[in-house]
Amino acid sequence: VRKLAWEQMRACYDPEIPINIVDLGLVYACDVTQNEDGTRTLEVQITLTAPGCGMGEILVDDVRDKIQRIPTVREARVALTFDPPWNQSMMSEAARLQTGMF
Repeated sequence: VRKLAWEQMRACYDPEIPINIVDLGLVYACDVTQNEDGTRTLEVQITLTAPGCGMGEILVDDVRDKIQRIPTVREARVALTFDPPWNQSMMSEAARLQTGMF
């Protein structure tokens, strides 16, 4: 389920940069808890490239919606955090090359 969640998050894009949030380094954590009925609850922590970005809730909703498409997921709790603050070194090498930030 964790692998599927990361795949789903790769389908979420920062509205201002055409790169998925995983490669941008915006996903800080993805924890999976198995419930008694066999379903799972996922707790995800994401950040934004800038604290003042007005797209935060849209991105949170997109991540939640995509993770909840996984059949065994009962609930996806997605929290926005700015600790630690995002910086370009958190991007994957491919994302840095794509944006010219290397």
